[in-house]
Amino acid sequence: MPELPEMETYKNLLQLKVASHVIQDVEVNREKSINTTVSEFTKELVGNKITHIHRRGKHLIFDLESGNKLLLHLMLGGLMYIETDNDTISRTKQVILRFASHQLCFIGLRLGYLHLLTPDQVKTELADLGPEPLQPGFTLQSFEKLVENKRGMLKTTLVDQDFIAGIGNCYSDEICFAAELLPTRTFDTLDGAQVQKLYQSIHSVFQDAIRFGGYMEQPLFKGDYLTGGYDEKCKVYDREGESCVRCGSVIKKKEVSSRKTFFCANCQI
Repeated sequence: MPELPEMETYKNLLQLKVASHVIQDVEVNREKSINTTVSEFTKELVGNKITHIHRRGKHLIFDLESGNKLLLHLMLGGLMYIETDNDTISRTKQVILRFASHQLCFIGLRLGYLHLLTPDQVKTELADLGPEPLQPGFTLQSFEKLVENKRGMLKTTLVDQDFIAGIGNCYSDEICFAAELLPTRTFDTLDGAQVQKLYQSIHSVFQDAIRFGGYMEQPLFKGDYLTGGYDEKCKVYDREGESCVRCGSVIKKKEVSSRKTFFCANCQI
């Protein structure tokens, strides 16, 4: 599932590719992916312009010139692709937005959605999300306050979107590895230095992952050499049986609350 770095990468690339472009046509092949009738969805979007793109957690928000917004969540298996006349992708496309020279295809939205909402409705939809970990307000002091009464495991707590927005299965493991903490540790067993290192690891892992385009190796368009570049830089995620880059021990995998979890049992404590 795309997490914060993947959606941030999508946001930055889409801002260059589709912002300021007028939507000339819309195709909806799965009505459950949208929240209105196809005719209402089409009527609002055709002739409208995407003016800006934002990210909140794992969501993207497309500002429309009309004042309304499109709220996107790709969920499990979802992705996007920008097609041109000379470059198409052989996948089922749930929703397609067509522009003059290209079209933006939303693929694998069987669990995700692309909803047409007012600004107030978007605020309501995202009201329960936790803080953005890369925003200036997410300080060490605010993180310490956030975790002071937490008792749950690092793995299950970090992926809770109400706790912090944007962390999922991959980056929870990478953050715990960077902090040298087992994902099965509980927050109430951490000392002050470990809390600080966990906070710093959230920043360092996300900054690196965004710089290299996230871990999902599905380009947004032909010639997109950024998206997915972090996959080869993951230290533990999907590295079961490989040697730990820090201590040389074997990376292990286990199920934690039905989530696959990767870690080094030797140098994570």
